[in-house]
Amino acid sequence: MVEFKNVTKIYKGKTPAVSNANIKIEKGEFCCFIGTSGSGKTTLMRMINRMNSITSGQVLINGEDVNSFNAVDLRRKIGYVIQNNGLMPHMTIKDNIILVPKLLKWPKEKLEQRAKELIQLAELPESYLDRYPSELSGGQQQRIGVVRALAADQDLILMDEPFGALDPITRENLQDLVQKLQQDTGKTFVFVTHDMDEALKLATHIVIMHDGQVVQNDTPTNILQKPANEFVENLIGEERLAEAKHDTVQVQEVMLKTPVKINLGASLKEALVLMKERHVDTLLVTDDTDHLKGMISVDRLEQKYHKASGVSDILEKQLYTVKPDAYLRDTVDRILKRGVSYVPVVDDNHILVGIVTRSALVNLVYNTIWGDNDPLAETKTNSSNKGADSENE
Repeated sequence: MVEFKNVTKIYKGKTPAVSNANIKIEKGEFCCFIGTSGSGKTTLMRMINRMNSITSGQVLINGEDVNSFNAVDLRRKIGYVIQNNGLMPHMTIKDNIILVPKLLKWPKEKLEQRAKELIQLAELPESYLDRYPSELSGGQQQRIGVVRALAADQDLILMDEPFGALDPITRENLQDLVQKLQQDTGKTFVFVTHDMDEALKLATHIVIMHDGQVVQNDTPTNILQKPANEFVENLIGEERLAEAKHDTVQVQEVMLKTPVKINLGASLKEALVLMKERHVDTLLVTDDTDHLKGMISVDRLEQKYHKASGVSDILEKQLYTVKPDAYLRDTVDRILKRGVSYVPVVDDNHILVGIVTRSALVNLVYNTIWGDNDPLAETKTNSSNKGADSENE
């Protein structure tokens, strides 16, 4: 899809920002360029759509030199997402979304349909199409910025540190959205970041840059298990290198399959009784088809007990979730650092399938540190002892 052949970029009177880069990005890959500030990662990406000129070498898209294209036409064929979302403040969300297709002179009916499709992909209500960017939160604006890059059905999407200015929970939610969009569409994503956790979570292909040089160009697993040099080791960090020892362990291998949950339509009295019976201070909330809707806590229940009528009135919707087939190396550090006692596990349709408890992760990490031949042994024992009556620890 994209190939860099001996690519060098030199700004006037300066040392090379990128020096002799040779990289192949296959169709359908999620490729992350990562490195410290000034490493050349953004310069490298911006040469793909000619926002930065190429001093020497070639950048090819589907075998054609980018310099053979008209620059404006080239950019219209490539989706682009930047950190501050780039939305036009004087235009509605709909007009922002269909900006490029409109320039490409799509018919009006097709434009209307595309706007509706993309607002659904952004997981926002259709009514938001008539709003202006200032009426949306930062995270919602960035969702629009992401799906707008898909508006003209481009096969190649460039993303320049799009989530750097967002809070951690919003950032993780958007990472999940981008990952799902890439997997569902099969498009090629090139993503610039300085966050190794972000790169390891999203990428199928990682390019590590330092002082304009490509230091390592590999899969996330190989980079974790075989870092090219000391710089790469330091960029990964000791914690991530230690976690790589249980790189093949998936969430579903340690999750508990019987989380304590309550229906969205239940009363607060039913919630209080269930908490008391199961000795828990939080309940996961699902609808009639087991789709996870959020959670309620005993503190909020106490505050609202005489003011609200049901569980849906006190629902906390912002939840960090993980997928059952996710590798623990991508999740364990985030879960432990959050200080929460458990994290819900949901499938691709957001159906609740289990929970990962903090105690299970701690046992796994301890066993890994102490060199247990079977890092899951302790966890499996604990899970089997809890049986069907396991609590949300």
